[in-house]
Amino acid sequence: MKAQPRRDWDLWSIGILSIILILVIYALPDSALRIVIGLPFILFFPGYSALSVLFPESKDLEIIERVALSFGLSIAISPLVGFGLNYTPFGIRLAPILFSLAALNIALSVGGLYRREKAESPYLPFDPAAVWKKYSTQFKAEKGVDKVLTVVLVISILSSVIALVYVVAVPRQGESFTEFYILGPGGNATGYPRNLTVGQDASVIIGIANHEHREVRYTVELWLVNMSFVDNATQVHAMYFFDSFNVTLEHTDVDLEGEWQPQWELPYDFNVSIEGNYKLWFLLYKDGAPALPFAPSPMMDYTGTSAEDRIIRAVENEVQSLNLNLRVTV
Repeated sequence: MKAQPRRDWDLWSIGILSIILILVIYALPDSALRIVIGLPFILFFPGYSALSVLFPESKDLEIIERVALSFGLSIAISPLVGFGLNYTPFGIRLAPILFSLAALNIALSVGGLYRREKAESPYLPFDPAAVWKKYSTQFKAEKGVDKVLTVVLVISILSSVIALVYVVAVPRQGESFTEFYILGPGGNATGYPRNLTVGQDASVIIGIANHEHREVRYTVELWLVNMSFVDNATQVHAMYFFDSFNVTLEHTDVDLEGEWQPQWELPYDFNVSIEGNYKLWFLLYKDGAPALPFAPSPMMDYTGTSAEDRIIRAVENEVQSLNLNLRVTV
């Protein structure tokens, strides 16, 4: 296969721009080039290069059909690449998607160059001046419905491209939520204290991350509860106020490309002075906890009071909460 970059500048450009995008993302991650090259990299290059393999002859597709199908086929191909990566150890992350799509674009472009070389009358990239003259002449010659359909097709393509550019350039505010978690003393989701003796020291790590797009004052309440479920209803047998504290956090963005980092964590040491089987509930409130008609005191039993509503709402997922099963023996 003879290399003819001047003749086949479209497919050569796809390969070169795919490599340039990789360099831009890692060397200049905040550059506007990331968007300028990234949009066609995902929404045009895969479909265009695939069509060059499937339809290498100039008679196969008109230029407008080829452009329109390139967008449509790219929108079909790109998600399939992510779907395939989801079943690999690499997962759906920036690097695997970037390198997989780049490899696909380059491979299809090479295939397109080969198919173009073997074609009797290959499709070649357009000369803008010649194409404009050709299609303006054809458009003037069209009448009635054909002219209207041509205008609608062109407007549809331009509207789709403008809408995609706007969505990427002006992304909407992401979902608002709060991360709330407890870890074992080693900083992992293992090794939680489960079986304790009365007065034995134990510890966990409480973590919060604010993704609410505003500053939030959080209140964390801990309740030691002995409870059961009867006929799908929660019955509280004993409910001891354990502890509470406040923390105010600024919004932090979710970084899907980098490694996860905690925003705020608190190593929390505790012990239980009463024998029994309990759940230690961690209740998280935003901008203040609901008021109680009394000031709760540590290790006082509030069974039968309005405080029970806190646990019932937590069980029904109306309050963000976590719980830890504890078996306390003498």
